[in-house]
Amino acid sequence: MSSIDPNSIKLFHIVHIDKLPPILSSGKAGRLICDNDVKKLNLSGTTIGMSKIKERRMNELTLNSHPDLFVGDCVPFYFCPRSIMLYMFRQNNHPDIEYKGGQEPIVHLVFKMMDVIDWANQKERRWAFTDSNAGSRYFNDYCDLLYINRLNWNAINTNSWSNCIEEKQAEFLVEKSLPWHLVGGIGVYSLEYYHKVYDAIVSAMHKPSIRVKREWYY
Repeated sequence: MSSIDPNSIKLFHIVHIDKLPPILSSGKAGRLICDNDVKKLNLSGTTIGMSKIKERRMNELTLNSHPDLFVGDCVPFYFCPRSIMLYMFRQNNHPDIEYKGGQEPIVHLVFKMMDVIDWANQKERRWAFTDSNAGSRYFNDYCDLLYINRLNWNAINTNSWSNCIEEKQAEFLVEKSLPWHLVGGIGVYSLEYYHKVYDAIVSAMHKPSIRVKREWYY
């Protein structure tokens, strides 16, 4: 397994493009919020992912590093673009995924991990990272960067993941919410979605750079 410098780590949060307006209208200057609060507030926009696993994350799965914190009370991130979930959206045939709109409308919101941690520590928001899918019943989680190299970075960074599916889906989790101004960039499927994202964020106080990153998709 490769060793990695925490300062070089980026986090990726994927959302349907029509979630950008409710994200930007949440709070004073926009924020991402956890699934439990999305459900309570009944926010608009297309929900992606597996509903059964979302329910498990919200009502069953807690973190060993923070035993009273449900996974679903955290904003989730992957450590890589081109996630396995995105592949499922492209295939468009998983029986447990209600969303059938394909990968093209999904955008990557990119963050620097250390910026996220610094903000969370200042706001006394708990954070953790997992060594595999936090929606599964078996994962290890940590809240100390001393353990960041326990993640399988070769699996996280590979495009050939058939033998390391769970490890590639390692997650970073932040309690409750995260402000929009921490978004460092947005990756989109095509020029069409570049323009759609531009229109969605044009009036926002913080306008991250938008780039067509076709290599982040299948």
